[in-house]
Amino acid sequence: MLRKQLLAWLLLPLMLVFAVDTFLTYWIALKFAARAYDRAILETAREISLHLKPVDQGVELDLHDDAREILLSDPYDKLFFEVTSASGQPLSGVRIAPPGDGAGGEREYFYDGEVRGAPVRIVQLAFEGGASSRAAGIVRVAETMTKRNQLAREILLSVVLPQALLILVAVTVVWIGVVRGLSPLENLRRKVVARPTRDWSPIASDDVPGEVQPLLQAINELVARLDAALAAENRFISDAAHQLKTPMTVLKTQLELAMREEDPAAGNEALSAAREGAERMSRVVSQLLSLARNEPEASRAVTLAPLDLNALAFETASAWVPVALKRRIDLGFEGSDVPVMVNADSARLRELLDNLLDNAVRYSREGSSVTVRVTGGRAPMLQVDDDGPAIPHEERGRIFERFHRLLGTAQGGSGLGLPIAREIARIHDATIDLADVPGGRGNSFCVTFPSAGS
Repeated sequence: MLRKQLLAWLLLPLMLVFAVDTFLTYWIALKFAARAYDRAILETAREISLHLKPVDQGVELDLHDDAREILLSDPYDKLFFEVTSASGQPLSGVRIAPPGDGAGGEREYFYDGEVRGAPVRIVQLAFEGGASSRAAGIVRVAETMTKRNQLAREILLSVVLPQALLILVAVTVVWIGVVRGLSPLENLRRKVVARPTRDWSPIASDDVPGEVQPLLQAINELVARLDAALAAENRFISDAAHQLKTPMTVLKTQLELAMREEDPAAGNEALSAAREGAERMSRVVSQLLSLARNEPEASRAVTLAPLDLNALAFETASAWVPVALKRRIDLGFEGSDVPVMVNADSARLRELLDNLLDNAVRYSREGSSVTVRVTGGRAPMLQVDDDGPAIPHEERGRIFERFHRLLGTAQGGSGLGLPIAREIARIHDATIDLADVPGGRGNSFCVTFPSAGS
């Protein structure tokens, strides 16, 4: 959950800092307490050294029992002392281990140790005997750690408790801030949940934080693409139902008629009509699938590559020669002397030209001519001209609509060829137009491409 993640990212570093600060505070408090009480045991060691007097070749401690009790009394800790000669021979007091590893060469030296199984802090003080500059003996004073630890804990609590309260306040403030900061997202969630099932309109971003608006915009774009895909699917189903209903009815009628006919000639005629209906239905299905394949949402993944428009147009036009000859139409080709390079999908571009040629050959009268032209330059152009009946100006705005057919035409058609050509041109960032022909007779469909280098 986002709220928990935000709280974790905000509070975990704070708790880590608090833990490190607690450790450092306790360490500093111990050092502070040690420094304060080290001075006290050093003064005790100096006081004991004042009661040492030289005798013969050594020293002895001249300290009465009452004075010793007063000097070593403490309500919290136990104090121990030891006096040794310069050679280390014990002279008085409790045995206290010297510092190890040759340490303790200074006149005053502090170290930690144990006395009677209890951890203690020890000071070692070297003193001189008489006028000799050489150390005549050593005084060691040891003290247990009760006061030091208690002082360190008091310092720690005095620092940590206010920090803990501040962290508690910070946690509360952060929690409130996170909840309030995420409230617009919660409101957005409620809006999305409350929307009707088929409501694909963009979600308003007025009360959404600026950081979330790019995400909301991306969601709106995704929803728009989904809406377009669903609309294309519904349009395809509607188109299929619209176009296949009549051929299916005709096919069914002709087959039933052929089954009822006793005359073989009449039956064959009905079967021939049924075959033509099946072929027409097959063509409609093929065109519907082509139209669906070239819808904006379905064609996003199309990869365009440089190809020679001149060569592709010549190859495609050559394949239509037998059809044109069958209808006694003169099919010509006028190409460029050099390759005309465009970025295109070869299969779709061939399909575009097939639809334009089918449209030109289908509606041209016998004995007329159809010409395919390719020109290069900054804006390469593919052109299909015919000298058939000119499309009226009032119809030119509708010829690229789906299922639109000109009235008075005897040739059958689905009205999908030109819409398919328009969708393929759009995929290639090209434009397709119906240009005027000099003399007002015939039609000229022009497809203008961006050059391959643009």
